[in-house]
Amino acid sequence: MKSRFLRRLLRVLAVIALLFGVLFAYLVWVSDIPDPKIKDTTALQLQRQQPDLGLYTINNSWFRKSNSGLYELYVEGAPFERGVINGKLSKELVQLQEDYFSAQINKMVPSTFYRHFLKYFIGFFNRKLPDYITDEYKEEIYGVSRSASDNYGCIGDKYQRILNYHSAHDIGHALQNLALVGCTSFGTWGAASEDSTMIIGRNFDFYVGDDFAKNKIIAFENPSAGYKFMSVTWGGFIGVVSGMNEKGLTVTINAAKSSYPTGAATPVSLVAREIVQYAKNIEEAVAIAQKRKMFVSESFLVGSAADNKAVIIEKTPDSLSVYDPNKNEILCTNHFQSGTFWNSKPNKEMREKSSSVYRYNRLNQLLTANGKNSVQKTIDILRDYRGMNNADIGLGNEKAVNQFIAHHSIVFEPQQLRVWVSTTPWQLGAFVCYDLKKVFALKGMKQNQEINEAQYTIPADPFIYTPKFKRFEAFRNYKAAIQDGKKINPDSLVAENPTFYNSYIIAGDYVYKKKDYKKAIQYYQKALTLEIANHGEREHAEAMLKKARQKTAR
Repeated sequence: MKSRFLRRLLRVLAVIALLFGVLFAYLVWVSDIPDPKIKDTTALQLQRQQPDLGLYTINNSWFRKSNSGLYELYVEGAPFERGVINGKLSKELVQLQEDYFSAQINKMVPSTFYRHFLKYFIGFFNRKLPDYITDEYKEEIYGVSRSASDNYGCIGDKYQRILNYHSAHDIGHALQNLALVGCTSFGTWGAASEDSTMIIGRNFDFYVGDDFAKNKIIAFENPSAGYKFMSVTWGGFIGVVSGMNEKGLTVTINAAKSSYPTGAATPVSLVAREIVQYAKNIEEAVAIAQKRKMFVSESFLVGSAADNKAVIIEKTPDSLSVYDPNKNEILCTNHFQSGTFWNSKPNKEMREKSSSVYRYNRLNQLLTANGKNSVQKTIDILRDYRGMNNADIGLGNEKAVNQFIAHHSIVFEPQQLRVWVSTTPWQLGAFVCYDLKKVFALKGMKQNQEINEAQYTIPADPFIYTPKFKRFEAFRNYKAAIQDGKKINPDSLVAENPTFYNSYIIAGDYVYKKKDYKKAIQYYQKALTLEIANHGEREHAEAMLKKARQKTAR
């Protein structure tokens, strides 16, 4: 009896193992993305030159780090050619960015088992991703991927990895509806601007670690088809999150609340890229957005010199609406504003449970108080870290326009084809100005040749030299130490940012794990008296307070 039972158990286990093996083989098979077919691969023979220290060139294309700390890249040619050139010129940053991204994923998902599960989940989810990306962009991404690191073959081949990274924003947004994406953008024109011209500003609040935002690239692209354009990007990424083309059409993206997706579609950044490359006005931008299927919801704020106004293209996986405020200003946070989506279930949840409406109201308050807008006033707003009526809600609060997580901040003047890009830290450093007319008229590059418009540079915010900012930096160091498993004094952490609710939640979670439940109660109680950014964090603080009280009652 015993031996028969053991034999049956072994057979059952063998069948289970076989099923898992078949499932694993299936996931590997369907996750395999074929390389695009490239007719002319001669670009692979190109070699970068270094005519000057820190300057790299291939034919007319070039790459260097400017004195501002921003990297500058100019690329021209056909899709595969410019991808290869992009990758070869900036290969160190392509590889470094993947190191940073991988390190952050390891920190966010410390379990090796779950990382492997996530790898195959994403591979399965994105198995049809190439079906939704144009041949042009697949060829360009494939060209870039030739310079990718050799160290991550366990994740996928180079092309598969770089392609999938273009949907990282979308997948993170869809799986967690992240607080990693809480962008703010706005624009003024006509009577709302001091000189009547259009001004558009935005904070790109996409946070995947401090390292990820270190090496910003200001890319100037001269494609063989479409319009010349600029965008703020990073190594290995050809999508657009903030960009403007030579016709004075701008596009920026703001995440909105999404339902859970069922399969891959076109990454948001590649929809924005297509708009900035191929649209000269709002009508053409809407037509491009309309024909692309996405698997998350997104707001595209599109400014147009030709139309002398801006609108928001609100797009979900199923439908699209254009929000036109019919006045000389437009504001965008993370909820939809059109009548089409205003009362949709995801949008109602976003308005009621996130920081979006509060931040929108604060943005509107600042814009109203400032009078007619200017570039300097736009930057002042993008740097604002206070709450409604200038309330002190702590540094780093998601309800503020400036959350101290921005990958970059940017201001456009579409009619003048001028753009200002922030330098570190966040949007508090100097904003460097570029004139697209002059940049695209350049013939070659020298290392010490400045291409920014020094006379239009907006200086760094004096706030970075204050004791309050230094304390905030100390707070972030304490927070990082906790995440790394180090011991800290939680009272020191809250003392560095005492009006920020999250200081007390972090401290409460820290001492709760150390079983100091009475101290945890004090921290959670204090957090609940402050301006909490969203419903989820309030629920967490309330739940942990309840658990701590139950522990002390035993």
